[in-house]
Amino acid sequence: MNKSVSLYRPLQCIQYALAVLWIYQGFIPKILFQAQDELRIWQLQGFSESLASIMMQASGVIEIIFGMLFFIFKSATLLHYFNIFGMVGLSLLILWVDPHYFSNAFNPFVMNVAMAVLSLTAIQLIKQLKQNSTTY
Repeated sequence: MNKSVSLYRPLQCIQYALAVLWIYQGFIPKILFQAQDELRIWQLQGFSESLASIMMQASGVIEIIFGMLFFIFKSATLLHYFNIFGMVGLSLLILWVDPHYFSNAFNPFVMNVAMAVLSLTAIQLIKQLKQNSTTY
């Protein structure tokens, strides 16, 4: 098997996983069901309930669009750097707004670290793929 092909398959898996995770996070808890925890995060930042609901839905749309970018740009390291930055930023926001979320069974730390590490791995794979394509 071609070395590039063997690197491309795990990269493709990471791309699809990140796309699905972002689309799910944008659609299910923010738009479809409007989870109370999501709404509470916005309210803790000083938004009224109605404005918090709008902000939550808008952030859901942004997350869906961001997730779709992983389907479109298959070897864009910049997208993965944005993902890492976003995961760190969202973790810090939750830590600042209400640190108790980090003690829950399903908490932002678990998801955010996993998604950031997927992007770190993808960056390494992309760099290796680019290196392989210049050596042939």
